[in-house]
Amino acid sequence: MNRNQRFQFVIALVLCLLTTGTFCFAQTTTQITGAGSSFVNPIMTHWASDFRQKHPNVEVNYQSVGSGAGIQQVKNGLVDFGASDVALSDEQLKEMPALIQVPESAGPVCITYNLADISKPIRLSGEALAGIFLGTITNWNDPAIVKTNAGLSLPKVPIMVVHRSDGSGTTGIFSTYLSAISSDWKSRVGQGISLRWPVGMGAKGSEGVTGMVKQMPGGIGYVELNYAEENHLPIVEMENQAGKFVAPTSASASAAIDAFQVELAKDVRTPIVNAPASAPKAYPITGLTFLLIPKVGREAGKHQATSDFVEYVITAGQSIATQLHYAPLPSSIAKLDRELLKQIQTSYQAQK
Repeated sequence: MNRNQRFQFVIALVLCLLTTGTFCFAQTTTQITGAGSSFVNPIMTHWASDFRQKHPNVEVNYQSVGSGAGIQQVKNGLVDFGASDVALSDEQLKEMPALIQVPESAGPVCITYNLADISKPIRLSGEALAGIFLGTITNWNDPAIVKTNAGLSLPKVPIMVVHRSDGSGTTGIFSTYLSAISSDWKSRVGQGISLRWPVGMGAKGSEGVTGMVKQMPGGIGYVELNYAEENHLPIVEMENQAGKFVAPTSASASAAIDAFQVELAKDVRTPIVNAPASAPKAYPITGLTFLLIPKVGREAGKHQATSDFVEYVITAGQSIATQLHYAPLPSSIAKLDRELLKQIQTSYQAQK
């Protein structure tokens, strides 16, 4: 520090003392970076803000780039954690750095549409939804849609399908559901975060799908509940295995989780779509989102901050879930999360 710099530093300290009555010293801010799921972005934004208020020296920067891009950034060591709406399989894990997968929220994938002068929510069977995205049902007054919407005057308007163009965990949940209820979909398209779509136009992120459906009369797409509600788009009520038409809500997503408690206890990666008929209140297109946390952190100083943030997410952070249209984690999964987090904490301690 030269003479001029020392003089400026002293002046700054004196000014701070005169205005606050105490000397001021810059606090070091630790920044942890995450990337991935747009599905979880609304609640992740809240979590990052709330955590910063409780931990002023830690800043969480989350990039809503889609699950596929988030997984790739974890693989390349570019972020401190990723988020994916589809858990990695054992085969996929072989290509990744050592990591844990922590389920941190659950929510419904809702079907949103753009039709004028419809007095109440449209109802769809799983088979009709598959037909729309396969391109075999092309008009809103198709008999398969009319059948489940008695009393509604459905217009003779072409259906304009919108899907994700990027690698998306939301697509993973959606296609896992369609594969479960439609043999045609399963054989022709299958499931995954990136698909070869039979029909439709692609848009990047849930933001892009929502925007395109909103601008396109006759449009239909799949997004998170937050995006549809913020854009004032109507939402389909989906028929579940019990034959009930259920709206996507935090409660109906919780019912889907409850229906798979036994399976989740054995493997937390178990899909929770298409709940059995014994769960009449379950919304059928529901999924868990996972945090992907490397066991070896990028920088030693970020280890504790990352661990603290994840612990906040799976504990206190769950209190805001329902308000933001997500399903809070049941106690059984929260308990498993805490056990998984111990692996990270132990690993971080060994790196010191």
